[in-house]
This record gives sequence, structure tokens and C-alpha cells, in this order.
Amino acid sequence: MGALLFEPYAKLVAERCALLQPDRILETAAGTGIVTRAVLRAAPQAQVVATDINPAMLDFATHALRSERVSYQRADAQNLPFSDSIFDLVLCQFGVMFFPDKIRANQEARRVLRPNGHYLLVTFDHLGLNPIPKAAQDAVSALFAQEPFDYMERGPFSYTDPAQIKHDLLAAGFTDIDIDTIKLSICINSYDAAQGLVFGSPFRAEIERRDPSAVDRAAEAVAQALVRWDGKDAPMSAHLITARSSVAT
Repeated sequence: MGALLFEPYAKLVAERCALLQPDRILETAAGTGIVTRAVLRAAPQAQVVATDINPAMLDFATHALRSERVSYQRADAQNLPFSDSIFDLVLCQFGVMFFPDKIRANQEARRVLRPNGHYLLVTFDHLGLNPIPKAAQDAVSALFAQEPFDYMERGPFSYTDPAQIKHDLLAAGFTDIDIDTIKLSICINSYDAAQGLVFGSPFRAEIERRDPSAVDRAAEAVAQALVRWDGKDAPMSAHLITARSSVAT
């Protein structure tokens, strides 16, 4: 799942981080550490505190990379256990869409940032502009015609409107907000992509809620739907947002 949807943007995000030349970075919703590892390579001067609310994710990240420049800590992005004004950069890739209170998470990011610090967010663009996850959802929905799936719109593709994103950042006190919509592409293997989308994400729980015996059938249906992309570049689209904390909180 990470290689399919997260890694294509991780290198770009790490390059943006490096341009800002932060000494101390906080990453929220760090997951398995895909972005963490990319940032450490791109910004060799930086110290990174990688956080996630899920201990299992942090365990995976810790085993994947041990470095004296990174520490791992369980933390809720909406209630950060850090003092005010101690980070140069707060980073969150593909996590903000899952925060129940996005303005509160933004406020917490601003609180822990030093004056003129930066907040770097990445969230997916509309599902229709990301055909691999859309095809996966459509294929699984066809197995449950009486109750079509909308997991993608409720979950990873639920926070796609630039106007709403900007509103939520302004409400938290951020300034100088730039929203870049970045289109990338990825060459997939239909079988591997189907395994990641069905077994390596909360999509599995959605399927099992309908029919616990349907997971294997769903993975096969998704693989068949993605065959047309084998060996081809499948487009992706996401928003990369940079905001600045111009004054101390």
C-alpha cells in the first residue's frame, strides 16, 4: 500500500522539506515511516520526531529505520505532547484527512512551531483523478450491488477541496498558504496493487463488515480491474500545502 500510494509523493515532500532547511522536524501521522526515511535522506542536518497514534505503525517504522537523528513517539496530532515553539517544520503526508477535528490539529501544529516555522501537508485530490483506487472501489462495489462502497470518499479522498483546506488553515492562524496540486504517475503490477489496496488498508475491514468470506474475491476483482494499467503509467493527483506560522502563539 505504501509503495503504491505514498512513496511517489514522499520524495517530493522530502525535497520540499530540504529547501526549507529545518533543524527540527515534527512528523504527525508518520505511519510506517515512508516519509520519515525520505526526509532523513534529503535533509541530513535535520532531527526528526516521528509520531503516530497507532503503536503498531511506530513499531514497524522503528524496525525499518533506526537512526540517532530520528525518535519515535506515540502522539495524537490533535493533542500534541510537546512544548510551544520548538519545531521548525511540522509535516503530515496523507494523514490530515483522517483527523476528526482538522482545525484543532492545525492549531496544535501552529502551537509547536517556532515563529516563521512551516507546516507542510499532503492530501489527495479528487478520487476521479486517482484512477487506481477508484477502479478498486468500483470493482468491489460490483460485488455488493445492493450496497455500493463509498470508503474512498469517506476516508483517504475525503479532504480534497482546496478552499476548505485553506479555510481550516486560516482558522488555525496560519498565513502565507500555498496549495500546489501535483500530478504524478506510477507504473503498477495489478496483482501487487490489488493485494495492497485490499489487504493492506482499512478497505479490508469495510469488505469484511459486509461479508467476511469475500476478501479473496474482492482482491481478485480488483486485480482484474487493474490489469489495464499493467506496464503503463497510472496518474495520481494530490495537494501539497505549505503554510507559515508568522507569529508566536
